Amino acid sequence: MEQQGTVYLIPSLLDENGSDAIPSYIVPAVKQCQVFFTENERTARRFLKLIWREMVIDDYEWHTIHKAEEQVKAMFRQRLKEGKNIGIISEAGCPCIADPGQVLVAAAQELGVIVKPLVGPSAILLALMASGMNGQQFRFNGYLPIDSLQKIAAIKDLETVSDKSDCTQLFIETPYRNNQLLETLVKHCRPTTRLCIACDLTGKDEWIRTKTIADWKKETVDLHKRPAIFLIHTTH
Repeated sequence: MEQQGTVYLIPSLLDENGSDAIPSYIVPAVKQCQVFFTENERTARRFLKLIWREMVIDDYEWHTIHKAEEQVKAMFRQRLKEGKNIGIISEAGCPCIADPGQVLVAAAQELGVIVKPLVGPSAILLALMASGMNGQQFRFNGYLPIDSLQKIAAIKDLETVSDKSDCTQLFIETPYRNNQLLETLVKHCRPTTRLCIACDLTGKDEWIRTKTIADWKKETVDLHKRPAIFLIHTTH
């Protein structure tokens, strides 16, 4: 039986000015790959050119992940069986964390191939590290509901779970709705609940603050179109 390929989980940028967050050992890993599966091919190509200027982009095979439809997974499996090394690149910094690449990694595990996770910036972990909140018990919840009443109910549930299990709750919003989410949090969370907002992580305008809801009510912050992650933790 021929040797199957290896899957490299290649971290990407969280911020266009955050290339310092990419370790130097990523380039040698990229050089091992013949095929790339990306969440966004255009930005992935630009990123790889940034960290390895001599790269000839057209020498490589490119596929878009989307939500890893059956035909994409079939191509992924086929290339691994042919012995090709594959790089997975997401728009989330770390592949497969809150990212569709996890479906392809599941397929790789089913084939028994080597999967190499490479260190890089994760907004979830960076925000948690800087928040001062519980890093022993935490949960990433993705996006909260769009409907206002459902969103308020979800926030109340997150507070309840945080209170019962001493768990930090993390979530995100579409950047152009950040200000509305902050307004909802300040209006409906308990005054003693701590809220951390982490914006523009790894970028030149990185900004991370943790305050109680009571203190956030005294402050005006413009988060419009700024990539951000939100964390709440109740206090006893």
